[in-house]
Formats: sequence, structure tokens, C-alpha cells
Amino acid sequence: MRRKLGFATAVLIAAAAGVYINNTSLLAPHRDGKPVLLAHRGMAQRFDERDVKNDTCTAARMLPPTHDYLENTLRSMRASFEAGADVVELDVHPTTDGEFAVFHDWTLDCRTDGQGVTREQSMTKLKTLDIGYGYTADGGRTFPFRGKGIGMMPTLSDVFAAFPDRRLLVNVKSRDANEGEKLAAVLNALPAERRRMIMVYGGDEPIEVIRRLTPEVRTISRGAIRRCLLGYIGYGWTGLMPAACRDAMVLVPINVAPWLWGWPDRFLARMIGSNSAVFVLGPYTGGEFSSGIDTPELFARLPQGYSGGIWTNEIEPIAGKSKD
Repeated sequence: MRRKLGFATAVLIAAAAGVYINNTSLLAPHRDGKPVLLAHRGMAQRFDERDVKNDTCTAARMLPPTHDYLENTLRSMRASFEAGADVVELDVHPTTDGEFAVFHDWTLDCRTDGQGVTREQSMTKLKTLDIGYGYTADGGRTFPFRGKGIGMMPTLSDVFAAFPDRRLLVNVKSRDANEGEKLAAVLNALPAERRRMIMVYGGDEPIEVIRRLTPEVRTISRGAIRRCLLGYIGYGWTGLMPAACRDAMVLVPINVAPWLWGWPDRFLARMIGSNSAVFVLGPYTGGEFSSGIDTPELFARLPQGYSGGIWTNEIEPIAGKSKD
């Protein structure tokens, strides 16, 4: 009996040692280099993030402005790249005249002087709007950007033309599979090498279509993020990769990262081997909204020498920290 117990103990110890060796980041090669910085919405006005939901009018809860850039504009994107961004995120909606408008909100009423659902408008009409109309930091007493954003809503084609060799992340705002087909057609009209510099995320249905029709483009959806991370936590110790983690953009909340097998270096190596790009977000606490790595305190929680991706709403200070 003692021999059997001793043998079983030895087997368990050997198995545990094997799992440790296969997953510890201490024995994984370290990738040198600076983090890859992703500027969410480009250079944007910040807002009070408490209790934010998908339909919150963030322009009406703007913090006192420190610059005059408006999100999702060519000027904002250019400033983000100049500040150190490697990737800029932008939001799109299809229009009634066959374009994709670059604009965040599902409706126009909050941020612009227009009204109605964004995707129910023509691009010709959207180009006449003032996208700075609704911003206020004092409850509506003053509107510092009113009249300064007229005609500044770009099309996705405008963005591609302005930044032909830059990396972009496109956010599909709907759960409409037809929108996935329309965007896939736009992407497939680009050269293959250009498509490899573009990532797309959004609703499960359009992302599934884009993933099938444009295999060069890395994608992720809310459902795919869950399947990727939960699958990896469940059996990633074996070295097997969940299908949702392949050819993907993998978004990792910073408070989830320590639970990932081999975090950071072995995890990053496995994702790179699966043709996926990793970006760390701010802490996820449930609900509809995730923050970015936006403060020195959050940046300090990243592993020493971290060289994966960072999602941020504060590109200037975070780019400065990444150079330290």
C-alpha cells in the first residue's frame, strides 16, 4: 500500500512539474521591444466614466478639456499617431448611400446638431453636421466645440486614403450580419498586405461574417473574447489554443491577465504563434464598459519589460511612460 501511495505521489509531482515547466513564463523567451500602443477613438475628449453604458451620452458629461481634438476625426487620428500610437481605433456605421461613416454613436442626437439613427442617414447629409455640437463640461452652460466640427465626420475610405500605411482597428457598432458583408467587401478591395494591417471587432454576427470572408484580418467579438479567455484559462495549460484565440485580436483586462497560463511571455508567444495580437485593457468589473490603461498606476501593473499591446484612452502620457 505504501509503495502504491509513493508511486502515485511521484506521478502527481511529475505531472505538476510538467505543467509548471510547460507554462511558467520564467522559462519562456522574452520578446524585447516597446509595447504596441492602441489609441481608442484617437485623440478624444475624456468624460466621467462612472456608470457608463452603451447608450450614455458621453459628450454631455465631458471633463474640462485639455486639448481641442474630437474623436474619430482625421485630425484626431493624425495627432494620435504623432503622439506615439501604433494603432488607432475608429467606429463605423453603414450609410444609405453605400459609405461607412466614421462616428461612434448609434444616434446623432447626443454629439451633433443632427437627429436620428446614424445608419439611416446618407453620408452626404452626415458631412453637413457639426460633430462638436453637443460637447459640454458644465451641464450645458457652455459648448466649447460647437461650430468647430462642421463637416469633420470622415468616411472609412477617407481614413484609408489619409493613412495608407498605418495600423487601424475598426469597430462595427451593430449586430447586423449584412453589415459584416458590406465591410468585408470594402476590405477585400484593399491589397492583401493592407488588410493585414487592419483589425475589426464588434458584434458576434458581423464579425463571424468578416472572419469568414476576410481571413487576413484579425477579428474579435464579445462572444469570441469570452470563448478565447475562458477556454485558455480552462485548458491552455496543455498548450492547446481555443479556436477563438486564433487569427484574432485578443483583449485582456489587466485584472484577468494573471490568471492566464504563462502570463506574460509564454502567453504572448502562444498568441503570436496563433497569428493573434494581444492588447491589455483596464480592469473589467462587469457591465458594458471597459476602461483602458489610462493612468501611471495602471501602467505600473503591467509586467516589467512588457512588449504586447496596450489599449489606452490617454495616448500622450502612456506613450511617454512606454519610453521610460
